[in-house]
Amino acid sequence: MTPLPYRSLSSHFRDQFGQRVHKITIDAGFTCPNRDGTLSTGGCMYCNARGSGNGAHQAGLSIRQQIEDGKARLSRRFKANLFMAYFQAFTNTYAPIPVLKACYDEALCVDGVAGLSIGTRPDCVSPEIIDLLASYAKDRLIWVEYGLQSANDTTLVRINRGHDVACFERAVVATQNRGIKICAHVILGLPGETREDMLRTADRIADMGIDGVKLHLLYVVRKTPLEALYQKNGFRCLEQDEYTDIVCAFIERLPPAMIIHRLTGDPHPHELAAPMWALEKQKTLSMIHDCFSRQKTWQGKKWKR
Repeated sequence: MTPLPYRSLSSHFRDQFGQRVHKITIDAGFTCPNRDGTLSTGGCMYCNARGSGNGAHQAGLSIRQQIEDGKARLSRRFKANLFMAYFQAFTNTYAPIPVLKACYDEALCVDGVAGLSIGTRPDCVSPEIIDLLASYAKDRLIWVEYGLQSANDTTLVRINRGHDVACFERAVVATQNRGIKICAHVILGLPGETREDMLRTADRIADMGIDGVKLHLLYVVRKTPLEALYQKNGFRCLEQDEYTDIVCAFIERLPPAMIIHRLTGDPHPHELAAPMWALEKQKTLSMIHDCFSRQKTWQGKKWKR
């Protein structure tokens, strides 16, 4: 197998566990300060009503049942037997400590669960929450995935994110050296951002000691403020070749040890308004790999040490 020009999450799992590890997404029923009125009621301008969740909690499925269902599905398809419980929907540290602990404990007690990935906001962690995560990290793999989206404060205001870049940096510093792996979520193609803006985000996070990054394409979800902007011709989606070029240029600027969790997103087909090429995930991945090859480049080639 030809080595990838970047350090993938799957290779990281193989290095640590000696086998493939599959993530099982969980909807634990949390909300978000950008939805419940603490900061806003509208959420980030691109976010769907389920907060990127699958509606499993609303359907009455417990955390254990969601994991068992995911295990059965992945075992049939991939013969998988090791899993990460991925708390994805909304903000998964936004609750009292006893509630969080009960949710995390329920996931970790399921056979075959090697650890947790916890998606959250950088303004929704406290020393007590970090202490809780660090207690699990003593013998489990724990990733905390902080949504940054952009290292441009003007952009964060524009998308109604509700925090600034300094907040993200404080959360990273507070989490470091506790045994917890840190992943930054970045969205490429946000309204008003140029290619140079996106690459400045890469440069900003490259030297922060972050363990991983997850890249997303900004796609337009129906019934969101972003769709209203798009319908008014106030926003243009990236073309597929633009996106693949930016992904390669972004990863060039990251340190070689940083783990690339994802190269693009997975829109729900019935929710997607644009661009329709976002449904062509395998083609997009192939184009990204071709771009690396054509440009004779790799992760870290332009990292500004």
